[in-house]
Amino acid sequence: MRTLGSFMNKKTLVRSAVIDQQSVFFVFQLIIKEEYGVQGAENIKPVFFKDKKIFVKATGSTWASEIWLRRGAIVRKVNEKLGGEEIVDLAMSQ
Repeated sequence: MRTLGSFMNKKTLVRSAVIDQQSVFFVFQLIIKEEYGVQGAENIKPVFFKDKKIFVKATGSTWASEIWLRRGAIVRKVNEKLGGEEIVDLAMSQ
C-alpha cells in the first residue's frame, strides 16, 4: 500500500495557459498608476507585447527615462501580479 505523500510528490503543476496582451496591458497600467499616479498613467502607455517584452510609449523624455531606469522593478511587480515569469523586459517604442 502506498502512502498519500508518494502521490503528492509526483504531481507537478504545469501552467499551460498563454497570457494575452490585454491582460498584460491591464496589469502594466495598474502598476504604472500605483507607482506614478494618474499623470503617469496618462503619459506612459503600452503599445504591444511580443516575446515576453512590453513595448512602451512615453509622451516625453522625462517619462521615458523614468521607465527605463525603473524597468527592473516594474517588470518584477508585473510578474508578481500575473503570478509567473511572463515578462522579461520593457522596451521603449517610438
